[in-house]
Amino acid sequence: MSTKEPPCGLDAALAVMGGKWKPLILYHLNSGPKRFGDLKRLVMGVSEKVLIQQLRELAAAGVLTRHDYQRVPPMVDYTMTAFGTTLARALMPLCEWGTEHRNKIAEIMRSPERVESASHSVNLGRSTTS
Repeated sequence: MSTKEPPCGLDAALAVMGGKWKPLILYHLNSGPKRFGDLKRLVMGVSEKVLIQQLRELAAAGVLTRHDYQRVPPMVDYTMTAFGTTLARALMPLCEWGTEHRNKIAEIMRSPERVESASHSVNLGRSTTS
């Protein structure tokens, strides 16, 4: 039995940068090295635990490097690798699309149909007992 790889490498790309926070981390690192505290402020809404996890995964994938200055107080920064830079470049059209359509997306996210649909989805998972 032969296993053919899909013609689109989206599955491979998503394996590296999938998730809500990784693309945002890459976006902010694209402009240069950042310390952990800077990334925590820039990637608004991410918890410290999740940010640490996402940075570790990106480092393990060879997308960024972690530089520990071995000093007290601790100082660590993160830098995009050449491999990571190619991924960040691939994400830029998506960033541009989001910027161009930000108002329409916000309108869709506020729509009553979307709220009702999300509410219905949550209720589907609940069981009722008498």
